[in-house]
This record gives sequence, C-alpha cells and structure tokens, in this order.
Amino acid sequence: MSELTAFEERLSALIANLSPASRKEMAAEIAKKLRASQQQNIRAQHAPDGTPFAARKKQPIRAKKGRVKREMFAKLRTNKYMKAKGTSNDATVEFAGSVQRMARVHHYGLRDKPSKNSKEKDVQYEERPLLGLCDHDIKEIESILISNISI
Repeated sequence: MSELTAFEERLSALIANLSPASRKEMAAEIAKKLRASQQQNIRAQHAPDGTPFAARKKQPIRAKKGRVKREMFAKLRTNKYMKAKGTSNDATVEFAGSVQRMARVHHYGLRDKPSKNSKEKDVQYEERPLLGLCDHDIKEIESILISNISI
C-alpha cells in the first residue's frame, strides 16, 4: 500500500504542475471518453462490471400486444441527457435535468411511480447500474494522464 501512496502523491504533483487550462482540457477529454464508454454499456444493456441488466417486468395480459420495440434507456444515453464536462479539478459524467430522477431510480433500484397518470402507486424497480468504472475505463484514464503529463 505504501508503494501506491507514494506513486499517487508523485502523480498528483505532476498533474498540479500543469496549467489550469491544460488540466481542464485533459479533464474534458477524460469525461468524453467516459461518457462514450457509459453509452456503450447502456446500449449493450449491461452494468459497468459486465453483468446484464435485469429484464423488464412482464406486462399485464390486458396490455398492448406484441413485444416492446424500444430498448431500455435508448434516449437516456444520448448526449442531450448524458452530459460530460471537465474543469481544472475534475471530470464529470452526469444525467441532465429532468432525467436525473429516473436514472437515480433505476441505478439504485428504488421505488417510484411509473408515470403521472398511472393507477399503480409505487413500483419497485430492479437495480440497473447506469454509471460506473471498469478496468478498461481506468486504463483509458491512465493513458490520457500519461500522454498529457509527458508533453
């Protein structure tokens, strides 16, 4: 462990030596890469650790016939709703405005009302982690850091 803390201290010192503008540019690049990775995970319908999302709940018999034609979170993964931004201190990937609540309910598996006009009061949603880091993402971040520090 002590070997890693020494490495982290040295790395943070090197990053601190960069100008605020170059740190912001690096953070923005990291955020964009992370957003692309998260979008691919959501498109593939699996969590960042590689486990598949829980299947949708079966619809009642009297409901509309046929299968659900749209995949889960199709609009949620678009750039309009999934924002990536970088500042000189951090890189952030987050859901924007109105979809934050829905994303939080699915990410943590909370209870929520399905829609404004639904007769059901609350529905327990399955946990479907939408955002997170995997080993590949960490390696991407490391390569971006190394390329920016070595300049």
